[in-house]
Amino acid sequence: MLSARLLPPATVRPEPLLKDTIAEQEPTKAVQAPPKLADGKNQRPASRTPEETAQRKLSEVLFYPPEAVARGLEGEVRVLLTLDGNGAIRDAQVAAGSGHKILDEAAIKAALAMGSLPGAGTRELILPVVFRLR
Repeated sequence: MLSARLLPPATVRPEPLLKDTIAEQEPTKAVQAPPKLADGKNQRPASRTPEETAQRKLSEVLFYPPEAVARGLEGEVRVLLTLDGNGAIRDAQVAAGSGHKILDEAAIKAALAMGSLPGAGTRELILPVVFRLR
């Protein structure tokens, strides 16, 4: 037979469920604003990775299919891009689908519409394409 012994309430101190990690961190250093150009605009970042360039270009050409919006479809598609030596997109395939053919097809069309990723060189990369309704 199993038995349990209860301790008086004053001696029971449960471990906190959440740990306060903010209090343990070092004070954060001040974030400096990026340098300004002569016209007062911020300088662009020095160089972007091919993945960052792809995400930026994708945001310019991606559209949410109206039928998918009407049906309330959401999902994430992982697109495998094949680039040639000049960074031109030679092929785009679904590496992992969203579960909705219409979203998968929209992701492929958008990936191909990017055309190229200058400076990326010959490579393959996986590009996540997220469809979320707000």
